[in-house]
Amino acid sequence: MMTSFRHLSRTDETLRKSLTRSLFAVVALLLIIGGCRTARPEVARLPVKHSVRSEQLQVISDIELKKDHELIQDLIQLRQDVAKELQLPLEGRDVVVYVFGDKTRYQQYLNSAYPGLPPRRAYFVGTPKELAVYTFWGASIQEDLRHEFTHGLLHAQLKEVPLWLDEGLAEYFEVPRLTPNAMHRDYPRQLSTAISNGWQPDLERLESLQEVAQMQRADYQESWSWVHFLLHGSDDSKQILLDYLQELRDNPHPQTLSTRMDEALPHARPRYLTYVSSLNSIQPISHQR
Repeated sequence: MMTSFRHLSRTDETLRKSLTRSLFAVVALLLIIGGCRTARPEVARLPVKHSVRSEQLQVISDIELKKDHELIQDLIQLRQDVAKELQLPLEGRDVVVYVFGDKTRYQQYLNSAYPGLPPRRAYFVGTPKELAVYTFWGASIQEDLRHEFTHGLLHAQLKEVPLWLDEGLAEYFEVPRLTPNAMHRDYPRQLSTAISNGWQPDLERLESLQEVAQMQRADYQESWSWVHFLLHGSDDSKQILLDYLQELRDNPHPQTLSTRMDEALPHARPRYLTYVSSLNSIQPISHQR
């Protein structure tokens, strides 16, 4: 039996009003729920406004940057410097640099595209599809871009880059080569103090690290110091690193560099300690990351 509101007696008027209010409440709730399902927060998108290209470098940004902008020119020169110092060819996959106009949009994009990443000013993400650098316009943009662009250049050339070496080279090249002594301001002092307090390097431990989350600030510092020692300690040490990089172009799993160094460089560890301690006597011109 079907009953409508109009068939209720006057004594049922209270029930009618109660049912009406209940029906309106249900309809309103459904509208609210439906609205919540459709009114999702807008996902931050990559910059698309401006684009400039030079060789392997493509910069896509919210802020207009001409090719002659000092930031673009610095990255172009960095590519030349990395190729020359590491004896790598000036070719390979493009590295795409995305520069967001502000930190908020940058962080929103990373949170949606790569959830779980710890907050940092810049990131390099390499995939078979794209070698990408993400950052935002700010006071540290040159330093950050030099670091992350170095990652991109290495991954454009090498089959695999061990994590410690990837970070050590990026730390090394993030400082503009304005003078022969250009280096991180605090690293030599901190390492010299650690050595005087009995600290011993452990390259094998660095080589065992597989995830960026495993690396502490001291690990970046030690990785940088090994790269600096290998490149500048002697002609023999530099050749060991250059040969290793050449092998990484074709072989993703070569013999570890620590093994090569122990075999080819007599007294490598004492020489490293002496070299790194001597860096503290040099007056570096740089800034802290």
